[in-house]
Amino acid sequence: MMRIKRFLLIFALFLPMLAILVFVLENQQSVSLSLLGLTTEQMPISVFVVLALILGMLIGPLLGALFRNRRDRTRNTMMSSER
Repeated sequence: MMRIKRFLLIFALFLPMLAILVFVLENQQSVSLSLLGLTTEQMPISVFVVLALILGMLIGPLLGALFRNRRDRTRNTMMSSER
């Protein structure tokens, strides 16, 4: 049973890494992005997409925690005022 769990864990870690590798290798066209007058140097598309992915993975949980704390504080305030 332990071997099956270990295999599934390794497979679950290996599959996303393989997908990212294939994505990076398939998207090597150089592009330049422009936003609000700022322009980047020419880099492969995959660099921009992977950076956006990492940024989203960092910001998403932070915003979720912020709104969860705010919701919990509001709920606690409402519960204490009802008593």
